[in-house]
Amino acid sequence: MREENGARFFGAQALAPDFLKVGLSDSRMAYLLDHIPEMVFLKDIDGYYNYMNAAALACLGHEPDFIKGRRLTIYDMAPPDVARRIDEMDRRIMSTGEGLYEAEERVSKDGNVRWYSGTRIPIRNEDGDVVGLAGISREITSAKWQETLRRSHAALLEMIVHGQPLPIILDAIVTTVESLLDNLTGSILLVEHDRLRTGAAPSLPASYTSLIDGVEIGPMVGSCGTAAWRREAVYVSDTFQDPLWKDFVEIAMRHGLRSCWSTPIMGNGCVLLGTFALYSGTVREPSAIEKEIIDMATNIAGIAIDRRRAEERVHFMAHHDPLTGLSNRNLFWSQFSRAIHEAKREDRLVAITYIDLDNFKHINDHYGHAAGDEVLRSLAARITSCIRASDIAVRLGGDEFAIIFSNPRHNEEGILRRLESIRERAAEPIALENGSITVTCSSGTAFYPSDGETPEALLAKADAAMYEAKKNGRNGVRVFEPSYAAGI
Repeated sequence: MREENGARFFGAQALAPDFLKVGLSDSRMAYLLDHIPEMVFLKDIDGYYNYMNAAALACLGHEPDFIKGRRLTIYDMAPPDVARRIDEMDRRIMSTGEGLYEAEERVSKDGNVRWYSGTRIPIRNEDGDVVGLAGISREITSAKWQETLRRSHAALLEMIVHGQPLPIILDAIVTTVESLLDNLTGSILLVEHDRLRTGAAPSLPASYTSLIDGVEIGPMVGSCGTAAWRREAVYVSDTFQDPLWKDFVEIAMRHGLRSCWSTPIMGNGCVLLGTFALYSGTVREPSAIEKEIIDMATNIAGIAIDRRRAEERVHFMAHHDPLTGLSNRNLFWSQFSRAIHEAKREDRLVAITYIDLDNFKHINDHYGHAAGDEVLRSLAARITSCIRASDIAVRLGGDEFAIIFSNPRHNEEGILRRLESIRERAAEPIALENGSITVTCSSGTAFYPSDGETPEALLAKADAAMYEAKKNGRNGVRVFEPSYAAGI
């Protein structure tokens, strides 16, 4: 047995002669304590350590013989913030005489977070006076992280199940990760038309998020743009030096973002949904624990985004025509009613136009239904290209379409000009797999409030005007007139 181990143990025995008397020699006891994973220590009333086993010294980053022949306090052995916290806790125990049992403590150093569970009890002499402190502690980092991750995972999943809005869920994911880790700031970017848009960045400076919002996806576009491009994690330990950040280094310097680790968020079918990033103010790589938390965050974010997109697809399919992408008849009535309600409140014009292809049955019979579908898709696209964003194009069914003109800047002449443009565009050749085809359409228009005040009345009058256009040779534009009312 090494002399220093015996010397360290003799100090403890001199402090508390009845403590640790288990029928073994001093050197044998010291040997045993130095070979267990738990951390064991003894200190006197003044805070000087009389004994510390090898595991305790290693935890503080010291060799087994570090305290040999030396009177050391925790301030000589640990960083100031850690030392201050431990000294305050131990002095409180020795002053009150009340021990601390199975207490958990979180310790962070250089980005690495560790958890410990320990018991610290006062040592008393024969008169019952407190003369020191004994402690035993063990590392519970792995178990603690697993428990913490499980709880965080469950809480975030519960938000998804309960249908919380996606922005709230994404914010919760980022803030949860930030609470688990020290000195790291997170963000979630969402894919939108080959660019990345901010989905959540609650702790990043707004001046930074505004600059990166809409960043391109590419092979040399920082950490996030590159991670999305490669579809694999990109860990940049030094944004000031890494070539991936050459176009963003000034932004990183301005905001003190020294490292950035970004991971793609993948959905069902390996669809790229976005990226999850963590920023640090120091030059470093992520630890194993940090990578595990990043994996949890990207997994939950993928589930949340996938679910929201599925809900949006279901909602879209329920209210839109699958062939043309236009609003369908179900959505039309609510849109038309809302347009009339707003026009009534603001005392302005609304127009409804009914459009019908001429001789569409002949097209299906002669060219086939695939060609007929292409004609309908082409007409829908041409209608959309001729109207404003505030107008609404609808496929009512078959070859029947409608347009709701609700922009207050419209007047009858302006709407008629647009309808003439649609009629002319519709008559342009439509490319098919074997050649092309030319079609025409007829339209009828009614105006609120002069031609009616309900969606049903106005659509009926637009329909009557459309049939008048067909009776007069097709390929025409008509506005409802009272003389057409006999056909309603």
